[in-house]
Amino acid sequence: MESDAIENVKDKIDEILLMSTNSEDVFHSINTLEWLLKLDPEADTALRIAALGHDIERGLEDRMIQSGTFETYDEFKQAHALNCAEILVEIMEDFGVEQSLIDDVAHLVAHHESGGNEREELLKDADTLSFFHVCIPLYYDRKGPEMTKKRCVWGFKKLSDNLKKDVLEIEFPDPELKQLVIDSIVSDND
Repeated sequence: MESDAIENVKDKIDEILLMSTNSEDVFHSINTLEWLLKLDPEADTALRIAALGHDIERGLEDRMIQSGTFETYDEFKQAHALNCAEILVEIMEDFGVEQSLIDDVAHLVAHHESGGNEREELLKDADTLSFFHVCIPLYYDRKGPEMTKKRCVWGFKKLSDNLKKDVLEIEFPDPELKQLVIDSIVSDND
């Protein structure tokens, strides 16, 4: 039954992301789905699975794309998106998911960093908002202020204009981090 296969896929995504060395990855997955449903309460099954599994490689250290092997951050993120799409295809095939749904999810995940059509943009925006919402404090702890500033600028630029105000409304646990986010965004828009 298709619904059982989909539930098995969701469970497998959770299981894999729980193995990530970054503790926020499983929360980011769930939070991306929450943002997706906030932006589009009627989001279809493919979008929901894509939201949960868009960063699946992060729980598979041996399959994770390394940023240092690329000339630009955009090239790295594109390779990351394609790798995650490939991994999700394998998982969904293992559970016997219908091919049209597999193809749809893979296409969405392959474009979750860059966007494109309306559905791809929706996933990209949900992912980006979730990064600011749940990932940035731990990213800051790992990478420090300079890398965090660069990542804020990159994420804010790719976010749809009508959602940029949402980033400014996010409450951060550390006032210094909140100021760093605001300063990064404001200085880039000057």
